[in-house]
Amino acid sequence: MKDQPPRTTPSRYPKRAHHDAATIYPILDEALFCTMSFVWEGRVRSIPQSIVRVGDAVYFHASVGSHFFRSLAQLDEVCITVMLADDIVVAKTAFEHSINYRSVVVWGKPEVIEDHDEKYAAFKELTEKMVPGSWDYLIPMTDKEMAKTLAIKVPLTEASAKIRQGPPSPHESEREVWTGLIPIKPLRGAAVAGPGAEGIELPLHLRGRRVE
Repeated sequence: MKDQPPRTTPSRYPKRAHHDAATIYPILDEALFCTMSFVWEGRVRSIPQSIVRVGDAVYFHASVGSHFFRSLAQLDEVCITVMLADDIVVAKTAFEHSINYRSVVVWGKPEVIEDHDEKYAAFKELTEKMVPGSWDYLIPMTDKEMAKTLAIKVPLTEASAKIRQGPPSPHESEREVWTGLIPIKPLRGAAVAGPGAEGIELPLHLRGRRVE
């Protein structure tokens, strides 16, 4: 990620920008979802999508019947954005309210993965990210299922992170107004059995996954 072009540096609060993998990769690894934007047939498209990083690239999956995803390989570039909100920042004035966040913006050329092993590995990593410990428990993925699913790869050659952390900005006023942070925490609730699984014991990898 060396020799970053100017667009990876935000015009507002550029000091909050980071271009190193040590900062960018953990944000991508924590994020379950992203937004992928691109221009197709003269119109801007934007698709919410699950995301997983494997090495120096991010991967996505979609049905082979997806018109938008089949068109991605013809594009020179997509823009991928991720944001993790950590706190609502409550200041003395509404104008100074803010958010503590960690975000990443990626630009890159999408590539449809044809290699079976790379495709399989990407699906495994995405599954393990969404439901840790589940891949070996599940019924193995078949070649037919693989053929019905697209794997899209975008190299992490042009990316930047932007981070805001800390208390509210100071405001010169003698009026007493409460200021501080309201944490925003992700929550994974207790697993709920689907139809036909009511009598099946909850597997070990789904126990204790509640995050508060």
